[in-house]
Amino acid sequence: MPSTQIPTDTWITATWDRYLQAIANTTPTQAKSYYYNHQMRLEMSPVGNDHASDHTIVIYAIHLFAALNDIDLNGKDNCTYRQTGVRETQPDVSYYIGETASIVPWGTGIVDLDQYPPPHLAIEVANTSLADDLGNKRLLYEEMGVREYWIVDVQNIEIIAFAIANRGSRRIAQSQVLPGLDISLLETALQRTRNTNHGKVSAWLLAQFQQMTENPD
Repeated sequence: MPSTQIPTDTWITATWDRYLQAIANTTPTQAKSYYYNHQMRLEMSPVGNDHASDHTIVIYAIHLFAALNDIDLNGKDNCTYRQTGVRETQPDVSYYIGETASIVPWGTGIVDLDQYPPPHLAIEVANTSLADDLGNKRLLYEEMGVREYWIVDVQNIEIIAFAIANRGSRRIAQSQVLPGLDISLLETALQRTRNTNHGKVSAWLLAQFQQMTENPD
């Protein structure tokens, strides 16, 4: 079935085969795709300036924090995770952290969740998709078994972070997979980007993280 015949940016009932047919008729630059609870979702909305800007500063902040705190991690940008016949997701950003940082070998395409564990952290950047990121996608990540799920609310300049365990989630103010990283500090960084460029915000983040490592208490 051509992708033009399938409603986008909404969940519709579909078999796994129909989902695979739908994504075969799109390209990664045209759509992000999700499959959960016998439903599929194709997100066709173009990524604009605001989404893209918050996306990059969050990635920078995480990498910088990990580097200064000697945390092993590997980040994935728009990576596809698949459990065949059950679920599929493409978080905006995701991370394997610690002992499993390098568990997915170079040369891997779609990450097979029957072969590899889910990432520790999944992040969705929500400009127009907040309701869904808080709803079905949150349930998807709970069942997928990630340890932490963040939603970057672009319009409200907020990061809604959840710790996940036993197929449930709860709000947190500090990351558990990146110990010592306060969500409020990342929100402050996002707020600063509304008034200055990423170079200056990056310098500010570096100073904040260095101060934290020098004065942990």
